[in-house]
Amino acid sequence: MRTLHPLIISLLTYLLLLLSDLPSSGAGSGHDSQCGGADRGSTLRVFHVSSPCSPLKPPGGLSWEESVLRMQAEDQARLQFLTSLAGGVKSSVPIASGRQIVQSPTYVARVQIGTPEQTMLMALDTSNDAAWVPCSGCIGCASSTVFDPAKSTSFKAVGCQAAQCQQVPNPTCSGSACSFNMTYGGSSIAAGLFQDTFRLATDPVAEYTFGCIQKVTGTSAPPQGLLGLGRGPLSLVSQAQRLYKSTFSYCLPSFRSLSFSGSLRLGPAGQPIRIKYTPLLRNPRRSSLYYVNLMGIRVGRKVVDIPPEALAFNPTTGAGTVFDSGTVFTRLVEPAYVAVRDAFRARMRNATVSSLGGFDTCYSVPVLAPTITFMFAGMNMTLPMDNILIHSTAGSLSCLAMAAAPSNVNSVLNVIASMQQQNHRVLFDVPNSRLGVSREPCS
Repeated sequence: MRTLHPLIISLLTYLLLLLSDLPSSGAGSGHDSQCGGADRGSTLRVFHVSSPCSPLKPPGGLSWEESVLRMQAEDQARLQFLTSLAGGVKSSVPIASGRQIVQSPTYVARVQIGTPEQTMLMALDTSNDAAWVPCSGCIGCASSTVFDPAKSTSFKAVGCQAAQCQQVPNPTCSGSACSFNMTYGGSSIAAGLFQDTFRLATDPVAEYTFGCIQKVTGTSAPPQGLLGLGRGPLSLVSQAQRLYKSTFSYCLPSFRSLSFSGSLRLGPAGQPIRIKYTPLLRNPRRSSLYYVNLMGIRVGRKVVDIPPEALAFNPTTGAGTVFDSGTVFTRLVEPAYVAVRDAFRARMRNATVSSLGGFDTCYSVPVLAPTITFMFAGMNMTLPMDNILIHSTAGSLSCLAMAAAPSNVNSVLNVIASMQQQNHRVLFDVPNSRLGVSREPCS
């Protein structure tokens, strides 16, 4: 079997340790003190997909080669999903195959469902709308934690004539109850459409419409379900509109945070006052995605020469720029990425450049990286070094933590991803059609 270069092993060790979020002692059970903190008011704690508090943490026992393949496949699968959404193609979320973990999405939060409440750690996704959870009796569901409708006095079916039945994919009728079928990566999902009370932190949302999964083939579905934060009619933004006024924000902590617990703040109350905004753009073919107008990119003080068409918003083709919580490393369409990468390399002067997996701009000498600034209409988002570079454990290798959109998915989409969003408060104000960003150390 081909062996990997020691620098690759060093960087992979660092990344896997960061993502596995293992403190020095007592971690791994998912029930230690860092997982037990309470959600308060209208604010939920948010955990990384790979933290000890998450049911989606990656399986052990992967070889280094499998780890490399997983890391390279994860964001590419996410880009395929977002590209299909942007272009208006009906598609499911593609997931890395085999024993690889679900990449989409990257963060989970506690949601209490039913009366009395049953706790589920549901995956959050800003580019998806519907909510669905595995239910008792489910055939093929991966998690031992399932929602039991028989134990909830507020659980009820959604009828075939209800408007919500027309908002799910491939709706069918069984008697008078609405059911639907969908694919999710390598999985096929059969679910009934139901309503029950969802409690988010201390806020109950009565008659929340969601899918109760009855059968799954494949291993791609998030074990304890998914909560969509997009802009569609079945999303949290729409269903809890009266309570939260279609407004929410999150702060994603650094990979270096031991507790790795961020926050999801729901509603206009308590949102930052001093924050700069950029208008949200709407793609009528896929209104769920949070498009913004990226006008330019600056490396250090120099505005990079990028062809205008690489950044232009085009609802017909899906081209443009979105904020997404499920992509790990920012992806730019190739002309934009090449221009940014070359400007970044120029600042490094004569330092020798190497590559590592999907990263093509790595250095084996100490790097003092320039800032990178995303220049949006109405606001700038300047990234410090921690949002730009990924480092090896020994500190001997540093890589620019961005990449070109994969050519084999024909992507026209620029994605501002979670690593570049870390330690920022990102505010989604749908009624005023704007997105705000401010620095906030949320680790």
